[in-house]
Amino acid sequence: MSAASNASCPVCRTAEVVCGKWTLLLIRDLAEGASRFCELERSLEGISPRTLSLRLRALEEEGIVERHTYPEVPPRVEYALTEKGEALVPLIDDMRRYGSEWLGVRDCVPGEAATAGPVGAAA
Repeated sequence: MSAASNASCPVCRTAEVVCGKWTLLLIRDLAEGASRFCELERSLEGISPRTLSLRLRALEEEGIVERHTYPEVPPRVEYALTEKGEALVPLIDDMRRYGSEWLGVRDCVPGEAATAGPVGAAA
């Protein structure tokens, strides 16, 4: 497949967005509700602060995650899925079902399965 045809393929374009290392687990955790940076960092055991920051920024640029800054001292920042991000939750649910049915993996809660490592091959 040429690069031009990849850009027009919905599966290829979606994979470009969600298959980054840690991205699907980040979306899974944000599907539970808004979270602060430190909460996401704890939930995604093993992710570096730099990687988490880069993933959040990339998802913001794609319109999947929104950042809310509250005018408090100290400043409070929360991240949440946008409507576009919420549309990815059924994909996460399908992956959860597939893993349970076909891979014999029990259901997980955010933070619990993160020790298994990131989902996705691209850094």
